[in-house]
Amino acid sequence: MRKVNIIGSGFASLSAACYLSQAGFDVSVFEKNDQLGGRAKLWKHEGFTFDMGPSWYWMPDIFERFFGDFGHKAVHFYELVRLNPSYRVFFEDKPNVSLPANYQEILNLFESIEKGASAKLHSFLERCKENYHVSMQSLVYKPGKSPFELVTKETALKLQEFVKTVGADVRKQFKDERLRQILEFPVLFLGAKPANTPSFYNLMNYADMVLGTWYPMGGMYEIVKAMVAIAENNGVKFHTNASVESIKVIANKTIGIVSNGFFYESDYVLSGADYRHTEQLLEKQYRYYSDEYWRGLTFAPSALVYYVGFDKKLQNLEHHNLFFDANFEIHSAEIYDNPKWPSKPLFYASFPSLTDTSVAPMGKELGFFLIPIATKIDDTPEMRERYFEQILNRIELHTKQNLKDSILFQRSYCINDFKQDYNAAFGNAYGLANTLKQTAFLRPKIKSKMVENLFFTGQLTVPGPGVPPALISGKIASNEIIKTHKKSNYATI
Repeated sequence: MRKVNIIGSGFASLSAACYLSQAGFDVSVFEKNDQLGGRAKLWKHEGFTFDMGPSWYWMPDIFERFFGDFGHKAVHFYELVRLNPSYRVFFEDKPNVSLPANYQEILNLFESIEKGASAKLHSFLERCKENYHVSMQSLVYKPGKSPFELVTKETALKLQEFVKTVGADVRKQFKDERLRQILEFPVLFLGAKPANTPSFYNLMNYADMVLGTWYPMGGMYEIVKAMVAIAENNGVKFHTNASVESIKVIANKTIGIVSNGFFYESDYVLSGADYRHTEQLLEKQYRYYSDEYWRGLTFAPSALVYYVGFDKKLQNLEHHNLFFDANFEIHSAEIYDNPKWPSKPLFYASFPSLTDTSVAPMGKELGFFLIPIATKIDDTPEMRERYFEQILNRIELHTKQNLKDSILFQRSYCINDFKQDYNAAFGNAYGLANTLKQTAFLRPKIKSKMVENLFFTGQLTVPGPGVPPALISGKIASNEIIKTHKKSNYATI
């Protein structure tokens, strides 16, 4: 018997379910909510279709690599379009900047803002390209067991880039604050400040400016549907509204899980749910990481999110919009250094109905707004309302149009919801920040150190936060289970 019970159905869990079922395992997935997809939930309301979670489609090569492992391409499941411009950035007292999809146009844009910047950007992106390929070929698919995983001929030549930071690297080369912020922005997907992120991670700029920003028509949930289809085709069984109450252990070895009061036996348990929460499902003597350990880590931000329906089409906005019309250093300090509600936050606004008419009724607009905030702060209705008013005021100011009178409805989502729906540690939205001290082998382990045949996947372990890393994490975890099973079989011969 080769049975695996998987806790949670986020991208990492779905990825692992696909790989394990392909390898011949009997796989069952248990999702506490009524939809599959984990944080990539879907909300339909009054003819609008909202992706409640991830909204950026970067690193298309990682998606193609995943689908290719099962004899497919992304196009077999959804239509993928490249956004042009990729996104627009609004600044406080300078003209906004739209980043074009065409590489030469990006170089021209930088040169028009700062003399000599195009040559610097080209050279910078060549290094980013090298880092991207080194990372994808040599690093991110490693299980995070040892520091020696990072030691290759290629990485040996880049040791300085693990000591320097993205912030220092960018600010040394570019003087215009707008260009600096555009180049620092992509590492925010890693959940850390540019000043604390190793320079090697400027590979994210290659993902941004060269590989581009894409959108799956129908929304990000199309990816979930595609992965579920692959898994079900391989025999994976899905259980929704199936909260897991405990992981059962005998003689330091897992024997299965209890969900909704019923015991489900298995040879292996893999959790894509919150790592800290998963360990709480074990008896105390089987928990490896203490509460003090979790409190001492640097978590990526949480988020205050709004889902809004407008009764008219909006102007002077793109599919993705970044409002950098506030002081980034102050906002960062209010997330990481002295956690509090931000005084004037940067925020993100997305209007996918500008690209995809299927997600909103004709003549109407769908809005998705996100403010990065600290974890461990009080989430109240009053604060949610206050910030909604603030960001609407700022969008109206920059785009010279009235939004408030056109609102049909709005729904907010914040720390309390992340805790309730996903058991997220401290209400985080993105897992652990990819700081130098929380990279690769320094992250919580894929394989439990206390319980045999218990494994973990997702944004709190390797390789880190984000949808493409989640796909990779699922593959890493499944490979570890497959290797463990082969060793077990060999030992019994």
